[in-house]
Amino acid sequence: MGKIIFEQTVLEYFDKLVFTLFVEEYFSYPKSAQLYVDKIVDFIILEISSFPHKVTPKRLQSLGSNYIFYKVNKRTTWFIFFEKQNENFLITGILNNHCEEANVL
Repeated sequence: MGKIIFEQTVLEYFDKLVFTLFVEEYFSYPKSAQLYVDKIVDFIILEISSFPHKVTPKRLQSLGSNYIFYKVNKRTTWFIFFEKQNENFLITGILNNHCEEANVL
């Protein structure tokens, strides 16, 4: 298996997401919010090389050329955008179905 590299902006997004999930009271404890984000990261690391990917619509190409999705529960699906070269993956963006941009996916 090749390398999986996360752009700095994606790593910063994950850090902010943990904080937001706790402050907005989606989770009662910071550790629970961290575990939620860890599951997203684990999915990316374990599944990106085998999970069927889709070509990103032109309107969202700035996030990455390809994407996969991770359905956390009935209400939330995460879309992970990336660039692929050989067996190497560069994770370039992430958003969920609650974002307006997700309407084109």
